[in-house]
Amino acid sequence: MVTTLRHIDPTSLAKIYAAVYAILALLFALPAACFMSMAGSVIGGDMGGAGFGLFAIILYPILGAIAGFVGGLLTAVAYNVVAERVGGVEIELSGGFEPDLL
Repeated sequence: MVTTLRHIDPTSLAKIYAAVYAILALLFALPAACFMSMAGSVIGGDMGGAGFGLFAIILYPILGAIAGFVGGLLTAVAYNVVAERVGGVEIELSGGFEPDLL
């Protein structure tokens, strides 16, 4: 069965993007935290070496989630504008899915 995706709820896509970006940012933050901890211990200072790494592990996923939410929101809005003018994406579904034809 072929169906057409003509509209995406912007907040729904934004929440998905936020979660995915936060997870990806955390995966990136782990090696960055190790590097920052090593660099911080060499540099020294009041915060100490572990402070820089802990800062990265906390800050990266938060910033990733914010960026993902905004990106998902803008992507859905742009898709909806374009799909309204040129049509949506055709998707072939299997498994007995019957869309609501309201």
